[in-house]
Amino acid sequence: MNLKQELQQLNDRLDKYRRKLDAAEKRGDQAVILQFKQEINAVTKQITHVKQQQSRQLNKRGTEVSELAFSRALTKAEQADMGKLKRSVKGLIVVHPMTALGRQMGLTQVTGYAPKAF
Repeated sequence: MNLKQELQQLNDRLDKYRRKLDAAEKRGDQAVILQFKQEINAVTKQITHVKQQQSRQLNKRGTEVSELAFSRALTKAEQADMGKLKRSVKGLIVVHPMTALGRQMGLTQVTGYAPKAF
């Protein structure tokens, strides 16, 4: 399971526990309230861990891409025919500024990274 799916499942569990906690508080059931507070704390800790893992992976990927020897912004014509561009440039990695990687790298336009000039 990838981190995105795991994070979604943890958030779903957290939401479920919060709803059950609200119901237990309305009933005044102290034992159940204590149990769900512990569950919420455990799931919150897991969510924090998964988010940190995602951040580390994203930073690692960003450094790998930015360490490639050549980079430049892509023209509109190159963006329009991306297949042709990728076939002509060996090892090209295209990063869009609206993706998580692009935001992390601070890009403002679509940029291509490659081991050699293109």
